[in-house]
Amino acid sequence: MSKAKNKAKPQSNTIALNKKARHEFILEDKFEAGIELQGWEVKSIRAGKVNISETFVTIQNGEAYLVGAQIQPLHAASTHVVANPERSRKLLLSRRELDRLIGARDRQGYSLIATAMYWKKCWVKLEFFTGKGKKSHDKRTDLKDKDWSRQKERIMKHSAR
Repeated sequence: MSKAKNKAKPQSNTIALNKKARHEFILEDKFEAGIELQGWEVKSIRAGKVNISETFVTIQNGEAYLVGAQIQPLHAASTHVVANPERSRKLLLSRRELDRLIGARDRQGYSLIATAMYWKKCWVKLEFFTGKGKKSHDKRTDLKDKDWSRQKERIMKHSAR
């Protein structure tokens, strides 16, 4: 007799998303970085108390930092730890990636925008892009294109019947 295997549902590795980033910026090059976290932050992330909607990446003294991410401490956190939910967190990148980011920011005027935070095995990773801000007319054309593609799908769906 064989043992019955439990079929676990595949869970999403995504912790938090910045949905407004694609609307506000023209995103170009994608980067992935590890985040230097404290113990209470990992526990809060596991509980889902993260917000990265207004985050960006800055480079200071040759190091990359995540600024504006809010990780709310748990109520059951230790009392001897001073929890700062909006502190800057260091990003773990190679020297080559840092040099590319510094060049893109300084020479070409790109911003570094965080778009997603997710689990990769047991590590928390941050996905961010280099990008430039959109003007209001760019946003309008994107909305028109999105509406038109939605209408095309509806037309094709009804014509196939």
